[in-house]
Amino acid sequence: MPTLILVRHGRSTANTEGVLAGWTPGVALDDRGAAQAAALPGRLAELPISEVVSSPLQRCQETVRPLLAARPGLTGHTEERIGEAHYGDWTGRKLAELGDEPLMRVVQAHPSAVAFPGGESMRAMQTRAAEAVREWNARVERDHGADAVYVMCSHGDIIKSLVADALGLHLDLFQRISVEPCSITAIRYTRLRPFLVRLGDTGDLTSLVPREEPPADDAPVGGDAGAP
Repeated sequence: MPTLILVRHGRSTANTEGVLAGWTPGVALDDRGAAQAAALPGRLAELPISEVVSSPLQRCQETVRPLLAARPGLTGHTEERIGEAHYGDWTGRKLAELGDEPLMRVVQAHPSAVAFPGGESMRAMQTRAAEAVREWNARVERDHGADAVYVMCSHGDIIKSLVADALGLHLDLFQRISVEPCSITAIRYTRLRPFLVRLGDTGDLTSLVPREEPPADDAPVGGDAGAP
């Protein structure tokens, strides 16, 4: 079965503002995110990509635009099921203030029990994304062969949940996974099991440089903003 290249969208204006964007329209890449997207075709240059699939949200569409421009033979597809989690009443709120919500502790420690107020459950989020991947795996294999490689551009929590699914990890452990903006995660699917062959690869180690403020114990909902 195919190899899936998962790309998290480049850094967005919501990432830098510390806002939980969710499905808020008009959230674009910031200058750093645009540069990350521009570098993506070069990073993937050696791969025989057969399809490019993207979340419908603007920050993902902007991330794959340079890749599609660099490969005119590729057609871009939009897949609703790999769109960001529906955070409901939390959408558009500052992450700093959400840290005071009692539900945030459950998001961190027991996400399989979480349903966002006015939104969806994290179980539903993982299920829809995993179903989309399996359907696209079958479609890509049918159209391009078992050794095909294809790209999906999605969001931090979606990608983390797909990695957990591939590794057979319970959703309650998915907050232990980290994927930075415009990082590449690769999963090779076979008939018996998936293999995680890359995780959150940005091509540099900048994010490992110690920061002035110590890292938080909690995982940022939606994914962090990456290296400064």
